[in-house]
Amino acid sequence: MKLENEKAPEPQQERNESGKSKMSRRELLKLSAAAGTGMFVGMGGMGAFMSFSGILKSSSSSQEPSSAAKDNQTSQTGVAGSIPFYGTKQAGIATPPQKYMCFAAFDIVHADRMKLEQLCKTWTDYSANMTAGKSVGKANLEGLAPPDDTGETHELPPAQLTITFGFGPTLFRKDGVDRFGLAAKQPDELVDIPAMPGDALTEQESGGDVCIQACSDDPVVSFHAIRNLARVAQGTAKIRWVQEGFLSAPDGQTPRNLFGFKDGTANNELENDQAMERYVWASPSNNPLWMTGGTYLAVRKIRMFIDEWDQTALQKQEATFGRQKESGAPFGKKNEADAVSMRHIPTDSHVWLARGTGTKMWRRSYSYSRGLDATSGDLDAGLLFISFQQSIKNQFIPMLSILAQHDALNKYTSHLSSAVFACPPGAQEGSFIGEALFR
Repeated sequence: MKLENEKAPEPQQERNESGKSKMSRRELLKLSAAAGTGMFVGMGGMGAFMSFSGILKSSSSSQEPSSAAKDNQTSQTGVAGSIPFYGTKQAGIATPPQKYMCFAAFDIVHADRMKLEQLCKTWTDYSANMTAGKSVGKANLEGLAPPDDTGETHELPPAQLTITFGFGPTLFRKDGVDRFGLAAKQPDELVDIPAMPGDALTEQESGGDVCIQACSDDPVVSFHAIRNLARVAQGTAKIRWVQEGFLSAPDGQTPRNLFGFKDGTANNELENDQAMERYVWASPSNNPLWMTGGTYLAVRKIRMFIDEWDQTALQKQEATFGRQKESGAPFGKKNEADAVSMRHIPTDSHVWLARGTGTKMWRRSYSYSRGLDATSGDLDAGLLFISFQQSIKNQFIPMLSILAQHDALNKYTSHLSSAVFACPPGAQEGSFIGEALFR
């Protein structure tokens, strides 16, 4: 599929509808290059590019999946509705997004490398069973001890369950300490996201030594996966933070975010193997061998100020995104999939900024709701933004820094948590997730 990289005019003195000075695309590209060298690290809150580019088309999409997704969908036989855990790539990355997600970050509670390695082996066995619709652990026929499997998914199908693992920077080194003898193997591409002015991050809800993303078409199945992986980890790892999410769309349609706009239209630009190799999968040229074929995950929990947004005029909502709300079409066009014409949209809109920087990443985000904010009485809801890319420092942070300064959507969002993880390639039967890291 042809990637949109439309050249925009470069006026220096144009003004948008609000009278604000517009930034030329040439100026934006200069900012992008500067951000890549670290000039913008620490500037501004995260832009709505991170908040709202995020949701890929749902698992009901009629589009052809990439070969990695095909491999994960077809290499296991005999279990209807299952996506195998074992494979060259981890499932839950290129896999078409399921309807529900449960994401958990864990802290390892000791410094015993052998126990950590054994936990990864156990997690692999449990994950292979659960994605195949099987119970975990051993059957307790006598009933003299608690069962290994908590049981809430008995008689339920696997519901396209995928379980994806990642290793955080603190697994390699924490407070300057090489906890497990792995510091020398930390990839250069795995770096923490710097503090951004305007963030409202909570330390306890950010970071983590290991992450587990469980996605399925049944919320009970996703929850069961995280619950049982946490249970078997007792004494070795404990949950640091967890967030559930959801998405939905008619067959073949792009999901909408909680602001009511279609979310993820541009993701089809990466739905081919060449683009995934260029932007998503880690290459051996600049990664340790254990990460070749893996990827890097960035996650930000972003609250959306829904009550304020709901009082905003439709014209301003559309100018903020740079797309029509009902159809999803870019300004000046009729259909959602039409090529973006940069000259038709405000330069502080999400679409203009996201397109202008030229950085791409694979987005797999979910909406969330946590009821009412006890302080304000407003709805507490938003987006768990998740992206996969070759480099945190060269793709994610530069985009974050630039959009933080100019994106009109920043007015309606606040970032509550942040973390990054290195997701190794998939495990083969007889091995375990991340085995090459320990060898």
